[in-house]
Amino acid sequence: MKILVVGTGAREHALTLALSRDPQVAELHAAPGNPGIGALATLHAVDPLDGAAVAALATSLGADLVVVGPEAPLVAGVADAVRAAGVPVFGPSAEAARLEGSKAFAKEVMAAAGVPTADPVVVTEPSAAETALDTFGAPYVVKDDGLAAGKGVVVTQDRAVALEHALACLAKPGGRVVVEDFLDGPEVSLFVLSDGTHVVPLVPAQDFKRVGDEDTGPNTGGMGAYTPLPWAPEGLVDEVVARVAQPTVDEMARRGTPFVGVLYCGLALTLGGTRVVEFNARFGDPETQVVLARLATPLAGVLLAAATGGLGDLPPLEWTDEAAVTVVVASSGYPEAPRTGDVITGLDEAAAVRGVHVLHAGTAAGADGTVVSAGGRVLSVVGTGPDLAAAREAAYAGVERIGLAGSHHRSDIARTAAEL
Repeated sequence: MKILVVGTGAREHALTLALSRDPQVAELHAAPGNPGIGALATLHAVDPLDGAAVAALATSLGADLVVVGPEAPLVAGVADAVRAAGVPVFGPSAEAARLEGSKAFAKEVMAAAGVPTADPVVVTEPSAAETALDTFGAPYVVKDDGLAAGKGVVVTQDRAVALEHALACLAKPGGRVVVEDFLDGPEVSLFVLSDGTHVVPLVPAQDFKRVGDEDTGPNTGGMGAYTPLPWAPEGLVDEVVARVAQPTVDEMARRGTPFVGVLYCGLALTLGGTRVVEFNARFGDPETQVVLARLATPLAGVLLAAATGGLGDLPPLEWTDEAAVTVVVASSGYPEAPRTGDVITGLDEAAAVRGVHVLHAGTAAGADGTVVSAGGRVLSVVGTGPDLAAAREAAYAGVERIGLAGSHHRSDIARTAAEL
């Protein structure tokens, strides 16, 4: 198989790494990729948001499958353009990707499908935002209706902070916000593959959204993740498939916009039961980095089956008994004002640690063969081991060998779970 991966981040590096280990894969290409992906795949300087360009590249390569990683190309219709060119693509249409592209649309679909979630109010006017905040009370939950790179949600006890976020979202062209009930309880990420009809769950993971230890500071795209979850209730995956994923996929099919790709179910385990916090229309970052580290089934055939309607014929996925932990190394100033252009050292030394692999996110090729920072989240350092404590130890041993001026990372990823 020839496969083209679209995107530039650590999620795409994780996908490329898993595909590179699949004996069915003869050629790997990425558009535009990053230096880490470039060690595994041929890179192409194509705009990932340009559907016509991605489709043309896929056609010229004779690609058997295109895998679209990030949300922005999906919402922009890149998968539609590739499908129209006759190439199988793993990723939903622009219409189906509205499950992530619009929080209000996702709530509408959940209501129609009977999926348990927080009660929402969709707001387009500042005065209505104030009313909604007062109706729900603290803690306040305010979500930008559109894409915001994982930073569009504010949860706060401070009404002024909540209102400021709502007004900033409403000030955008066509701005809308969703104000909703606060869902109390631990959060779980569960990826469910769909071919438009059938669904196949992966293993659950947990990510760490806030920038600082003990969940302090502003929200980010994610500072780390781990799997398995020793504290998760038995039967959680089956419950989510039956009550969340399958009803949502069925509802999307009923609307004539079948969902093909991965439905990311962001869940809260509340005292009242499992509730959906949000849907995403793609693999989550950094959870993908740990979930794929445990997948024993070759990935290419699974993604192709999803893209071509064949998930129902697949044997059950196989998983290793290992645990996986990923720690994100972020650049100076992230998330508010990330600094770029700093030289990264120690990549080979980190990768030489037993059980460690390093995934590139915001990196670029510098002068003289160096690798430099080119974004806020720069690297995902993944550690695997027989249990969470060992995986965690490996990941942090890898992080210690990385040199990046001004960088920072959380020191508490999976710490509580490893102590269970």
